[in-house]
Amino acid sequence: MVSVRTMSGEYRAAYDRSMNDPDGFWRDAAGLIDWYREPETIMDASALPFSRWFGGGELNTCHNALDRHVDGGRGDQVALIHDSPVTDDRQRFTYRELRDEVARFAGVLRSVGVDKGDRVIIYMPMVPQAAIAMLACARLGAVHSVVFGGFAARELAVRIDDARPSAIVSASCGIEGKRVIEYKPLLDKAIELASHDPGRSIVLQRPQAEAAMGERDLDWAEAMRDAEPVDCVPVAATDPLYVLYTSGTTGKPKGVQRDNGGHAVALAWSMTNVYDVGPGEVMFTASDVGWVVGHSYIVYAPLLIGATTVLYEGKPIGTPDAGQFWRVVQEHGVKALFTAPTAFRGIKKEDPEASYLEQYDISSLETLFLAGERLDPETWTWASEKLGIPVVDHWWQTETGWPIAANLRGLEPMELKAGSPSVVVPGYQVEILDVDGTVLPRGEEGAITIKLPLPPGCLQTLWDDDERFRESYMSRYEGYYLTGDGGYLDEDGYLYVMGRTDDVINVAGHRLSTGSMEEVLSGHPDVAECAVIGVHDAMKGQVPRGFVVLKAGVEREESELAAELVTMVRDEVGAVASFKDVAVVPALPKTRSGKVLRKTMRGIADGKDEAVPSTIDDAGVLDTLRPVLQKGPGA
Repeated sequence: MVSVRTMSGEYRAAYDRSMNDPDGFWRDAAGLIDWYREPETIMDASALPFSRWFGGGELNTCHNALDRHVDGGRGDQVALIHDSPVTDDRQRFTYRELRDEVARFAGVLRSVGVDKGDRVIIYMPMVPQAAIAMLACARLGAVHSVVFGGFAARELAVRIDDARPSAIVSASCGIEGKRVIEYKPLLDKAIELASHDPGRSIVLQRPQAEAAMGERDLDWAEAMRDAEPVDCVPVAATDPLYVLYTSGTTGKPKGVQRDNGGHAVALAWSMTNVYDVGPGEVMFTASDVGWVVGHSYIVYAPLLIGATTVLYEGKPIGTPDAGQFWRVVQEHGVKALFTAPTAFRGIKKEDPEASYLEQYDISSLETLFLAGERLDPETWTWASEKLGIPVVDHWWQTETGWPIAANLRGLEPMELKAGSPSVVVPGYQVEILDVDGTVLPRGEEGAITIKLPLPPGCLQTLWDDDERFRESYMSRYEGYYLTGDGGYLDEDGYLYVMGRTDDVINVAGHRLSTGSMEEVLSGHPDVAECAVIGVHDAMKGQVPRGFVVLKAGVEREESELAAELVTMVRDEVGAVASFKDVAVVPALPKTRSGKVLRKTMRGIADGKDEAVPSTIDDAGVLDTLRPVLQKGPGA
């Protein structure tokens, strides 16, 4: 069992209870939620790797997110703020206004045949109607599947065929930076390509690009004018709330299936204990509703506990500048900001001295939370120094839906360590295993796993594919969920996540983490971002290649800088790393959620015909990088 040897007090008590008395721990946490029928059992682990939480219980997630706050006297409090620098628009919805909009849109969905258990695909930009559509599905007991707005038609078609929706909710366009992207032609093409008939399409017309409507299409505004509001439909705690497809899938996509009961309880508990955000306080999660972070911490978690959530349509830089996060914090009195490390690397690159900070009063901001990819110590240090507040790295996945490791600011704030997302969150039993499944001692790096059963809020299975769920996550180590990440626990019980296990390279028989090399490169004062990949080498099996993006305004002779970086890696990782090749590039290819596409880069460097991933943010970056990757080491 994981224990934090130097910790006592609230965290230690909570963690130990979650391990030794999980029924009692999660029964108490279930008190954060309103139930139509109280759960009969808390945890059912009789059919592992499948586990079910709060069996026999009935609830409605939308009721818990909206109606109960209105009924409890918080109807006039602001629930949702939409802040769009790309359209220069701000909207505020009180809990009462948001409940009424959601109830009416649930009526629209019901009028086109959507019922309890049916699926609805939501293909929308970052507008309030995206959250309204999600909550309306929850109100009906329907299962939503949000697909990132602007996804390619073929990728959307694959998801239509897998989820088999009864309706699709979309918009005429989205805005990416300064580009207007028309969604309707992509949607129409996807429906044409799909085998499944997805029923009616409800389309929100935006003034930036009005969509041509067809026979199957229903105008959002017109439908809402005639809609009859719908009450919340009770569902079983174990009934699915949503299906979310993981990024980068090919062929049959991997649809993570989340339940209603465990999801609501886990998220409500996390808001208080991890994020230290309570009723009436403002949380700004700069992500997208197409990703799990947007599901959990833009839409559901803040509303479940009666907080105010900010839904932001824009970028951290370029819409119009690197000061927009600070403006949002000032305008809306934000207490907690949650985004991806890549957002802060972008801000640091554009504004290394954080000069925009001087224009805004961000005194309301108490904590910055970063997650979604590995947080390099250089970015952590920069953000900590510039903001003067705790910068909390935390680690979780689409599959878990809420943090696995964090510094629990509401339960017991702890020492922050650069490079670590701190300690294992109550409910998760994390073990570091070697290739044979042996639990490794503290300080030794291996595969990060979670001992079954998974806590509430984690995936139940993969949509319509139990066998793939077993094969993908549970087959490597009996009785454990495989996270796919490698790392170690230090002597204090702090977890260090060093990167995906396929980012561990084998150089002449030595297993080395590319994350440790990236950590060194990011420490150079001229480097804004970096990536290290392992490429095939006839003599050594694999050798590392580095790619760096320079900070704004830095101009260096590439050979001179490369020599400095090679020396740094040699000094800090060792000559065994055989790190000799580093290139300066204008940008790194990333997904829309900010993850660097290392696997794609590795494939191109190894001479494979890699397809452009559907999740890529800017395909032009990969086109620019392709010749550099194909040159080969030292070329």
